[in-house]
Amino acid sequence: MRLLPLVAIAATLFLGLVAVPAQAGPAELGLLSSYIGKWSGAGVLKGGDKPPEPFRCRMIISKGTAAKINYSGRCTLVNMNLSVAGTIAFDDATQTYQAAMSSNAGYTGWAVGRSQSGGIDFDLHKKQADRSGKDVQIGSRIHLVEGGITVDFQVEFNDSGQILTATVPFQRQSAG
Repeated sequence: MRLLPLVAIAATLFLGLVAVPAQAGPAELGLLSSYIGKWSGAGVLKGGDKPPEPFRCRMIISKGTAAKINYSGRCTLVNMNLSVAGTIAFDDATQTYQAAMSSNAGYTGWAVGRSQSGGIDFDLHKKQADRSGKDVQIGSRIHLVEGGITVDFQVEFNDSGQILTATVPFQRQSAG
């Protein structure tokens, strides 16, 4: 029961394969391209009625078509692997970064990113039902700042009030 919400939450980490408008200028494309490469990170799932659970993630960010970057990632949990894929682009019409994602857990979604302090912050909140039909609140914040990537996420089980949280700082393993 505890890992199912983590799958849904982890799926929000990486965003996805849905088409996103793109007409980025040199500055926006340069910022996105600065994240191209191989990344890895580790975190600990805390909360609920079980002891903290460590997990590991890896991600590859590559140049996409036009002014986009693509990513694919995988997190290794105690009894499962989660795969996600996505695209991030800059939309000139709204002057925002936009990201879309899909996962092997059946989750798809998108988030709007805001430029802040030389980086981009994506904030995603979603209400979703688990396999038993109970509502969970899922929140994820992705920070692309100063050449680093950090993902914070939280899931709240509406019926019990239990909250699970994790932070995953990613380190670049190699440039693109």
